[in-house]
Amino acid sequence: MASEGKEKPEVVGSKQEDIVRVRKGKNDQIVLGLRVVAFLATAAATIVMGLNKETKTLVVGAIGSNPITATLQAKFQQTPAFLFFVIANALASVHNLVMLALEIFGGKLDCKGFRLVIITILDMVILAVVAAGASSAAFMAELGKNGNSHAKWNKICDKFERFCHQGGGALIPSFIALLLLLLISAISIIKLHNQKLTTPHHATTP
Repeated sequence: MASEGKEKPEVVGSKQEDIVRVRKGKNDQIVLGLRVVAFLATAAATIVMGLNKETKTLVVGAIGSNPITATLQAKFQQTPAFLFFVIANALASVHNLVMLALEIFGGKLDCKGFRLVIITILDMVILAVVAAGASSAAFMAELGKNGNSHAKWNKICDKFERFCHQGGGALIPSFIALLLLLLISAISIIKLHNQKLTTPHHATTP
């Protein structure tokens, strides 16, 4: 009778461990899917903005009846905010690609349980970088579209429409990636919290 009473907690504990493993597997699959979509979004934002360039010949004056023209070119490199946007999304693409490789091929690579901590920190850093890049690019896009009458800054989207439309198109996947990175960071923090809660339990088991 005494031996039967001692075996029951072990059965319950094993069931709880099975439930934890199932939940962990589902969470890993969710994070894996989110990372794939986030990688595609940041890569799309990088490519679309990186190829953003438009050349136009504009009339800047006239001598008599002869117009004076000038060929102007709008490129993303001319705006530091757009350049930072490309760098931020490129870094996020590389980060997600490396994390995907670790999730798929690096299952045994865990330095004394610090792997999840390092991944969580890196996710939060990349989240902040992408947020800064997307926000600064959105500000410059709004300035290029509407200008600023108080600072006497003229809008340019009435002259370089394709450049502005393509830049705006690059912002969409970047903000989608930002939302996905936020979800990934939240899941990583929850996993880290659950890991801390379960570690003392395993440490006290004989």
